[in-house]
Amino acid sequence: MKALTVQELYTLEETIAAPLFDGVAYPWEVLPRISAFIVELGASLSPEEYERRGENIWIARSAKVAPTAFINGPAIIGKDAEIRHCAFIRGNAIVGEGAVVGNSTELKNVILFNKVQVPHYNYVGDSILGYKSHMGAGSITSNVKSDKKLVVVKTPEGNIETGMKKFGAMLGDEVEVGCGSVLNPGTVVGAHTNIYPLSSVRGFVPGGSIYKKQGEVVEKAED
Repeated sequence: MKALTVQELYTLEETIAAPLFDGVAYPWEVLPRISAFIVELGASLSPEEYERRGENIWIARSAKVAPTAFINGPAIIGKDAEIRHCAFIRGNAIVGEGAVVGNSTELKNVILFNKVQVPHYNYVGDSILGYKSHMGAGSITSNVKSDKKLVVVKTPEGNIETGMKKFGAMLGDEVEVGCGSVLNPGTVVGAHTNIYPLSSVRGFVPGGSIYKKQGEVVEKAED
């Protein structure tokens, strides 16, 4: 389904991880490869721009990292990013330029494109967040099904088998997720879409739309 492809969801010029998506149709295909990619890319980063801290951790010298934040490798923290008080980066994380990882937010096996904001009490695991996407306070990705079965992406054109047990959410560019929302395993949200607060989201949500609740998704009005 074309709407779920990398080209439709993301502006690859807005991530240092762009080469990881070469030859990939669906973005979730790169999730198992994030760790190795970070190790390879990190070794090539300029020491004038990035400081290596600990094993396989590269932090841009212009980034702001709170002393109470915890970063486990492999990880790359981009230029002018902000890692705030008590953020917990568990590993396999690429945080884009100008991105914000906030108070008590936890990241694991993720790519945050440039200027992504996960600023307040968010959990983001096994997920990819596009350019300028934003998750409101308390909104999270759920990355494992309760029955522990492999994740399937449900679309109007049929289900897509992913072969993955852990798969959170793929958010396109400039997606707004309202406070307190849960993005269930296998969620894919098209670019420029808004999710109402306190939503439980699953499957595919088209780009340029407003998700009010399950079964009620409307197209955004043109300006």
